[in-house]
Amino acid sequence: MVMNKKNIFIMQIISLSLIWIFVAGISVWILNLLNLSLELSDVPSATIAISLVAIPVFVTIAIVLTYVFVGLQRGNSQDR
Repeated sequence: MVMNKKNIFIMQIISLSLIWIFVAGISVWILNLLNLSLELSDVPSATIAISLVAIPVFVTIAIVLTYVFVGLQRGNSQDR
């Protein structure tokens, strides 16, 4: 199967979309777990701290991947 630039671009858009869907899903899941922990009057633990740190880490990774994708697209358009 020969990959042309249009197919590669479409696959990159799909990958980028899936990354952001994953980040949004993980963030909602973690926030629901934290909310449930508060409702059950659970003792704060390291799990809560790790959860609060995980959201910005996932968002940062998604932002970096988006930035790389945009940079690659700008590089491709300048090469033309």
